[in-house]
Amino acid sequence: MGRVKHEKPRGILNVRADEAKRGVARYWPAPDLAPFIEHFWIVRWSLTSPQVAETVPHPSVHMALETTGRAEILGVMDRKFSRTIEGRGRVVGTKFRPGGFRTFFNRPVSDLSNTSKPVEDVFGRAARHLHRDVMASDDDLEGIAVIESFLRTREPKADASMTLAQSIAARIAEDRGITRVEQVVSDFGTNLRTLQRIFKDYVGVSPKWIIQRYRLLEAAERMAEGKKVVWVDLALDLGYSDQAHFIRDFRRFIGRTPAEYAKSLGGWLEGATPGK
Repeated sequence: MGRVKHEKPRGILNVRADEAKRGVARYWPAPDLAPFIEHFWIVRWSLTSPQVAETVPHPSVHMALETTGRAEILGVMDRKFSRTIEGRGRVVGTKFRPGGFRTFFNRPVSDLSNTSKPVEDVFGRAARHLHRDVMASDDDLEGIAVIESFLRTREPKADASMTLAQSIAARIAEDRGITRVEQVVSDFGTNLRTLQRIFKDYVGVSPKWIIQRYRLLEAAERMAEGKKVVWVDLALDLGYSDQAHFIRDFRRFIGRTPAEYAKSLGGWLEGATPGK
């Protein structure tokens, strides 16, 4: 399939790097929707006992349609996302680019932060049959085509603020050397107040939030690779001035200390003290 996205998923917790793709398929959007949508994602499961699925939130709004009947718009969360899954099921998800949902929402995206809302509450009665129509087929591309047709009826339009927000978010995600907002302000020739206003309106979180989350995501991914990681070097490499600050942020966001999380994956951090 030409639309299959082969890049490794980022942000799936509690699995080793070589296991991250199991049960997950991702697809590129149609070209006319690519400015707004990063990709579509499909998750299927068949379990004999309940499991907790956890992911690291990216600075993106998601639309998730599930076989359970759920049809939700998920704003950016400031903690890991957790959901218990059981039996057999499927989710057809749409991951919008940072800033890309603003044109569909027509309100500040920060209004959605840390919330999940029924799709019909966000899109109105026009979306009342969206879940039914997507789930009518088990074929990934047929379901995606239904979503794309629906989103086109909203007549999305890009603007300069959306483009700027996306460019900055992409730069932060790709450049591990960015650890401070001041670097972004300088590189993109803007000012801090304008940047904060645009990100609140279009992305839903601040540039500082995005920097911190991508650095913590980087830490979790290094642990998932199963390689030895020197704690001191890791904290400094991620832009932290001391280990304690890094441990505190990681625990608040992931729910466990770096040592506990690495141990759960069968790895370890050289120089780490268990339970710290």
